[in-house]
Amino acid sequence: MEYLKLLSFGPGGWGDELLQGLWITVTLALATLPFGLIGGLLLAMGKNTGEKSLVLAANVFTTIFRGLPELLTLFIVYYGGQIALQKFVNLFTDTYVEVNGFVAGLIALGLVFAAFASEVFLSAFRGIPKGQNEAAYALGLSRYHAFRLVVLPQLIRLSLPGLSNLWQVHLKGTSLVSVIALDDLIRKSQIAVGNTKEPLFFFSVVCLVYVSMTLASSRGLAIVEDRLNRGHKR
Repeated sequence: MEYLKLLSFGPGGWGDELLQGLWITVTLALATLPFGLIGGLLLAMGKNTGEKSLVLAANVFTTIFRGLPELLTLFIVYYGGQIALQKFVNLFTDTYVEVNGFVAGLIALGLVFAAFASEVFLSAFRGIPKGQNEAAYALGLSRYHAFRLVVLPQLIRLSLPGLSNLWQVHLKGTSLVSVIALDDLIRKSQIAVGNTKEPLFFFSVVCLVYVSMTLASSRGLAIVEDRLNRGHKR
């Protein structure tokens, strides 16, 4: 009963604080997703063109952000961005500026997500027979319409399993933003532990929350995957 009071809402419990932290975690994960997906798709398209300069640039990007630890990328974006922005502002005024932790987390995690997603998309591109593009052009479709109507639907279907796994990793990776004082679920639980001296209880609650989000995501993505694979299963 005493533990339930710790999760109650209001001055006597930590339920509202943990809920606020959960909101930040989910919002950050979802806000990063389109940025990472679009970036990953563009990188994969660059690698798939065969143009040497684009292939080299895309490979350098993915090598760097797949090789660096996510925490280090977060520090570079947060502190490096702070220094760069401050020096730029100082060219015009002496005003002090500070990088928003949410924006820094979004950029850092988005860069990492894009780097890994590009490899998933590239594999999907290579799984689509080249003859389908040629057939689309023979039917009079422009390059844009051939990509949108012929390539993109297959690209989504083929890349979804890999992107689903990447999403699960990304969802857990959002916990790193707690180190830059962003009030996500992990940081809120740390504050609760510091005040109540109940680390096992609060961290167990956080574990259950993350497992629940993972299970819900897995179920939702499995439904989407089944729908996309209709007509392709034997």
